Amino acid sequence: HLQDSAGIATRLPPRLEGRWVSTGCEVRPGPEFLTRSYLFYTNRLFKALQFYYWDPSCRDPSYSLVIKGKLRLRQASWITRGATEADYHLHKVGVVFHSPKAMREVASWINQTSGEGCRGFLPPGRSWAPGALYEVLSAKTERDCTAALGFAMHELSLVRVERHFQPLLQPQQSGSRLVEELYLGDIHTDWGERLHYRPTGYQRPLQSALHHVHPCPACGIISRADEHHPPILPARAALPMQLSGSWVSTHCEVRPAVLFLTRYFTFHGNNQTWEGHYYHYSDPLCRQPTFTIYASGHYTQGIPSSKVRGGTELAFKVTQARVTPMDQVTVVMLNSSEPGSCGSAGSWSAGVEQDITPTNGCLALGIKLPHTEYELFKTEQDTQERSLLYIGERPTDGSSPDSPDKRPTSYQAPLIQCAAAPEEFSNYISLKYVGRKDANGIEALKPLPVAFLLFIALLFLGWD
Repeated sequence: HLQDSAGIATRLPPRLEGRWVSTGCEVRPGPEFLTRSYLFYTNRLFKALQFYYWDPSCRDPSYSLVIKGKLRLRQASWITRGATEADYHLHKVGVVFHSPKAMREVASWINQTSGEGCRGFLPPGRSWAPGALYEVLSAKTERDCTAALGFAMHELSLVRVERHFQPLLQPQQSGSRLVEELYLGDIHTDWGERLHYRPTGYQRPLQSALHHVHPCPACGIISRADEHHPPILPARAALPMQLSGSWVSTHCEVRPAVLFLTRYFTFHGNNQTWEGHYYHYSDPLCRQPTFTIYASGHYTQGIPSSKVRGGTELAFKVTQARVTPMDQVTVVMLNSSEPGSCGSAGSWSAGVEQDITPTNGCLALGIKLPHTEYELFKTEQDTQERSLLYIGERPTDGSSPDSPDKRPTSYQAPLIQCAAAPEEFSNYISLKYVGRKDANGIEALKPLPVAFLLFIALLFLGWD
């Protein structure tokens, strides 16, 4: 059910030369609201601009970071299939404040939490100077005051470029348009871990400033911006949270801990119940299925998030689940599980679904039943006025947001609302994956021990 997986092409090693930009306002764990504009030169040098904002619409700039350095592509990643590993070296990082408030806040962070060499970064009472660039990292002087900002560029250590063709939208036109996307490493959901975390998944992709999706109002605005003139994105109307209906992945999704999957959810607003299918694969284009999880339960009424503006907080309870192994490696793993811990021991076979509710889940897959998760949701419309659903990002460590203090502060890749009847779509999925009917849901997939990863490369996951 992926809309364009057949047309995706990748190249190892990838070509990075040129400018890559955000396609909208991005949300990082914290939360942090930002847009990005990265320029890679042919001599391996790069200049990256990160624009930070007070608001989730990226209309009220706080400060901008100017990051300069050098990137060297290495070998294909043996952990994240389809990615290229890279080394980077930062030459300098500067910050430009866009308001006195931003200057006071950042200076306070740096002066309070940095070492001796940074405490005098900005003396108390220093007045705000519009457009002034303040150096927070210099390789020459060995000064680094970036830790207080939660800043790291480890995202550059994992790189993937995808190319595909977007059909022209106008009825009178034929043909297609090249789209290039740059996937960089994910940002750890735990602020304390992000400074030394080495990515195994991706964050929201950047797109080529020359070859991006159309229409993309944000692309041109961001590509023309600089550290002194941050992009101000167009105003967008807030949408009420309307979950009812079916929602599906549009791309193969990659998560930390070597997890490739697609999701298909159905929400029943009349009785606040949900169903979810999680289709897991061993490859980054989601063409080689390994197993499918069906889950269902109910959810609470949503309330506006006090922590992530624009988000809605809900709690989801998972009460039932079924698993369908799709390859022999998964079958062997499930048949080797401890009796009574995952369905009927020794009876698993490829393509045959088993109910794991009677065994209170599946220990081998990290699934526990019943299970409650504290979630963050958001709905938007894209530039083609299609409804998108953002569900909270899974904890990077593979744990589950099973308490209010672990509720996500950022989002996974968006799902798109299905226009067809749920029954038609679920029948299509059933034919292809021997799955069940409608879907929807909340993940809860935890990483298995590292030793197991060597035995079953893909099943390094968690029931998120």
